[in-house]
Amino acid sequence: MRHERNLDPVAGRVTALNARYHHHAATEVMHHALTDAQVGRIALVSSFGAESVVLLHMLSIMDRSVPVLFIDTEMLFAETLEYQAEVAAKLGLRDVRIIRPDRDALAAADPEGLLHKTDTDACCELRKTRPLAEALEGFDAWITGRKRFQGGGRAMLDFFEDEGGRRIKVNPLAHWAREDVRAYMENNNLPRHPLVARGYPSIGCAPC
Repeated sequence: MRHERNLDPVAGRVTALNARYHHHAATEVMHHALTDAQVGRIALVSSFGAESVVLLHMLSIMDRSVPVLFIDTEMLFAETLEYQAEVAAKLGLRDVRIIRPDRDALAAADPEGLLHKTDTDACCELRKTRPLAEALEGFDAWITGRKRFQGGGRAMLDFFEDEGGRRIKVNPLAHWAREDVRAYMENNNLPRHPLVARGYPSIGCAPC
């Protein structure tokens, strides 16, 4: 992982990176994200959800020392916590950082753990969005598993995005189809999240 901090503005770097790597494969984009000086200090953010093991496996091949940020909202399925530990150990990831909500903030805003029943957005902000933002301080870029086939605002997703001028979001799997994800997992014999077999296509917090 690099420690270079003399970086040009994010927007210009994103434009240059997309032009440089537009026709590259996902693994090549991942490799360049980890080694290109214009990306800067980088972390991979993972939910250890249904498809997360793909990027985690790629990272384990390229550089196991890159930080992996895992947001434990303290409302996750027990199976997710077990899977996180299993995958991290199996892949030999050396710097998995488990990020949890601030205790004082929880005590003030959700002392009974019931905020999700009345305001899901506020609950996500408290337990996921804010802790992630704080964990990303000091990083110039972060790797996500977002893909175009997920639709909505992701339909035209590029490999590199400008996150409000603060840092770069890297989406190595942006151009993959659902079948590509499945094939990669099968070809590399990667462990599946146990809830997938029980019909959960997307896995987040247990109450939601």
